[in-house]
Amino acid sequence: MNKRQTITIAAMTAIALLLAALILKPRGESAHDEAGHSDAAPAAGRPDGAVPAPETLLLNETQLKAAGIVLATAAPAQISTILTLPGEIRFNDDRTAHVVPKLAGVVTAVHAQLGETVQRGQLLAVLASSALSEQRSELLTAQKRLALAVTTLERERRLWQDKISAEQDYLQARQTHAEAELAVRNARQKLSVLGAGAAAGAQLNQLELRAPFGGVVMEKHLALGEAIKEDANVFTISDLATVWADFAVPPQDLDRVRVGDTVTVRATAFAAQAEGKIIYVGSLLGEQTRTANARVALANPERAWRPGLFVNVDVQSGRSAAAVTVAADAVQTVDGQPAVFVRTATGFVVRPVVLGRGDGKLTEILQGLPAGARYAAANSYVLKAELGKDSAEHAH
Repeated sequence: MNKRQTITIAAMTAIALLLAALILKPRGESAHDEAGHSDAAPAAGRPDGAVPAPETLLLNETQLKAAGIVLATAAPAQISTILTLPGEIRFNDDRTAHVVPKLAGVVTAVHAQLGETVQRGQLLAVLASSALSEQRSELLTAQKRLALAVTTLERERRLWQDKISAEQDYLQARQTHAEAELAVRNARQKLSVLGAGAAAGAQLNQLELRAPFGGVVMEKHLALGEAIKEDANVFTISDLATVWADFAVPPQDLDRVRVGDTVTVRATAFAAQAEGKIIYVGSLLGEQTRTANARVALANPERAWRPGLFVNVDVQSGRSAAAVTVAADAVQTVDGQPAVFVRTATGFVVRPVVLGRGDGKLTEILQGLPAGARYAAANSYVLKAELGKDSAEHAH
């Protein structure tokens, strides 16, 4: 065998070995490689446009309990029909007072400051008023006349009983006494209307302004030495333990809003809500808004509901059947779409869904989830976090 023949035989042997290796290569490895290349490319880039199967989160029963995930079954249910209307928190007018001096005067002392919490009867300010001095002088004069009339009446009674003076003198003394009593009573009532009592010591002109009930000083319009008119609103005090939520009702929804109904009030600026009862529904429509005003009374022990805060008022206006419903907390946003984590034999898969109505407790599912499916009803955010971790690891 010459050299040329040897090279030819070696080449043919190599080709034969290569063909044998290709023929004998396992088909599973080829499929695995193809799958690997398929996973590496995005679904949108696949020539056939196919969508890959949803990723399964593997969790056993022990892990479920540790994460606090609660399972439930998607099923038909009655869902409340919610009417949401815009509103605003306002002072409770029944517990808001404008402190007016009722007499002109000059401020001699200020004891309450803006934003301060005051108690009923607490001293707010002191004014010096010449008009009050005249009223108190009138009371003192009437009291002195009454004292003289009492003495005169007693003397005339004794003289008449002893037959020393005529009965006419006794009757005249009794008439004078009655008039003196009336004058005293009249002077006291005048001071009572002004919110002032008898003079404290020698200070006849001191007018004390006191809080009509416990609350917060919301407005203050006086300063030391300032001259105040009799009708000036010097303090505004409001008891913020209760507030009102006023909201507008369109004419077509007036039959769905009734006095006594319990509604939910939600703040628009932060996550807070509370329940209250409708205490008023207006009978007239506003000329500009063409809506009726309605009002909800809210308890406000923590003063979280501040007047001027914009709110939404949710009015339950009926119930209707829904074919498939899940717990409201079960719905999560995955890749910008609402989704529910459905239980499988080995874990959970993400199911994109189309949402319908909701009442805060239940949410209607229009597409994507059949009735009877088991899903994560509580703490489903844990599964969303795990899904995010897996996506990050694959991207890495």
